[in-house]
Amino acid sequence: MHQNIVIGIGSILILGILSQWIGWRLKLPAILPLLIVGFIAGPVTGFLHPDEVIGELLFPVVSISVAVILFEGGLSLKQEEMVGVSKVVIRLISIGVLVTWLGAGLAAYFVFGLSLSLSALLGAILVVSGPTVVLPMLRSIRPVNRVRTILKWEGILVDPVGATLAVLVLGVIVTGDPDHLTIPAILLGIGLTLLVGGLIGGAIALFMIVLFRREWVPEYLQTAFTLMLVIGAFLISNSLRAESGLMAVTVMGIVFANQKQVNIQHIVSFKEELGILLLSVLFIVLSARMRLSDFAGIGWEALIFLALLIVVIRPLATWISTIRSRLPWQERLFMAWMAPRGIVAAAVASLFALELRDLGYAGTEKLVALTFLVVVGTVTVYALTAGPLAHLLGVIQTNPQGTLIVGAHGWAREIASAIEAAGFEVWLVDTNLSNVRAAELEGLTAVHGNILTDDVLDSLPLARIGRLLALTSNSELNALAGLSFQEYLGRDNIYMLASATDGLSDVKAQLLREHCLFDVEKGFDYLEQQFDAGATVQVVPISEQFTFPDFKAKYGDTATPLFISDEQTLDVVLTKTAVNPKVGQRLISVLPANGWAM
Repeated sequence: MHQNIVIGIGSILILGILSQWIGWRLKLPAILPLLIVGFIAGPVTGFLHPDEVIGELLFPVVSISVAVILFEGGLSLKQEEMVGVSKVVIRLISIGVLVTWLGAGLAAYFVFGLSLSLSALLGAILVVSGPTVVLPMLRSIRPVNRVRTILKWEGILVDPVGATLAVLVLGVIVTGDPDHLTIPAILLGIGLTLLVGGLIGGAIALFMIVLFRREWVPEYLQTAFTLMLVIGAFLISNSLRAESGLMAVTVMGIVFANQKQVNIQHIVSFKEELGILLLSVLFIVLSARMRLSDFAGIGWEALIFLALLIVVIRPLATWISTIRSRLPWQERLFMAWMAPRGIVAAAVASLFALELRDLGYAGTEKLVALTFLVVVGTVTVYALTAGPLAHLLGVIQTNPQGTLIVGAHGWAREIASAIEAAGFEVWLVDTNLSNVRAAELEGLTAVHGNILTDDVLDSLPLARIGRLLALTSNSELNALAGLSFQEYLGRDNIYMLASATDGLSDVKAQLLREHCLFDVEKGFDYLEQQFDAGATVQVVPISEQFTFPDFKAKYGDTATPLFISDEQTLDVVLTKTAVNPKVGQRLISVLPANGWAM
């Protein structure tokens, strides 16, 4: 028996990470291979039996894991993003939630013939969306910032709101008192739950900030200490008000992400990696618990139900929530076509179905089956169609001119300042906190973190970024950053310094050779020597009085051209590019000391 448990737990971990890798290789949302692999391992082959492996600890573990995932989602929410869109977000998680609940509940009642109580519960469960499915889609599609912000905040905040609504409905089913489902009772119940959760989460986040600022927790313990407080906040809040813990951990993440007193990058990185692991395990476990008999009697009605959710209910909820807003109809239409369901819906449905089954309610097996069908169906439909729709509606920036620079060391900051002087946006990313702070003191926008992590991606306005420049001394990191951002920026917009390719894989070496910046003979070491000798980055206007031939005659090989720009575009100089700026354009170059004066 002991050996079987060890094999079961090991298999869950192996299948979860393997499914994540399959999703990455096939460029699919990870949730799809996770659900498919879990379903094959569980009901199809009978290889995995999570209830036997984990036993009574299954749903406590699921609940705490969901709390950690929502805390990690809250860490991606920045207060400054909400300027101009807060009203729409509030309406979507209030009015939009009620419309979705009523619509989904009525659809379940008429399409599947479920009882009113189970229909109301299923509708409440399907209110939620989730960061684990929304954020990857937004990163891939790169919609305009306003749309991205609204959908990101809605996707994270709607989870605790929807879970609270589902708990209220479950309470009515268990107690048999329908008076608790009046509109005033619903609003009061949700309000109290969110208030308790918000106060607990905010208070514990502030407590944690004080501890870290005063260095009462050593840095090597801060990540583990944070995890402890997240779980503590979840448990304390739930003990005071049922299911308020999800709101507590979400608020805790938001408060922690928006404070400026302590560095949390190492915590964010750990939570992101832990979130991936927990998500992988949860989806394998929950899908493996399914039984083939749960899907008996669910046929073409499932397609009708899914179509109503996608084509009728979500657009209606979005339209009502955005009335009198200044959003263009194209942005409203795209938002109406983006409501995938994720781990919270699956976890809540599984938990509530088990509780109702223990109380003797019939038909609860359909609750889980329908929820999983909706999760798979919505993720599939939106993943396949949202990108083309965004292009068709023009809600993505077709030619963004912002520049993302990997590395914020001294001369990388000089290059960034020159780009800004030419009239273009620029962002720097560096793991060295002193470099980031120096950039901020110089008036540049800089992010402290690892360019390869999702938290850095979430903090960047990808819709405004058109190119990446990898300027570090680490050729491996430069190549990895280039490979990572190809999905978002396109292969032709990835650039990196010339460097040795010894020891790199063929893919990385080829990327470095094909996307070499500036000059193949002028890599990091060369530029470092030039700047140490007093070289500067200058924006040189090309005019009839000072043509490019004049520039070459004056500087020859001592200058290193970097960019050619006009009022609208910034073009990167590559080794294979013939540098020939026209009159009226500007040449951004590295010039030797005292090399330029007007």
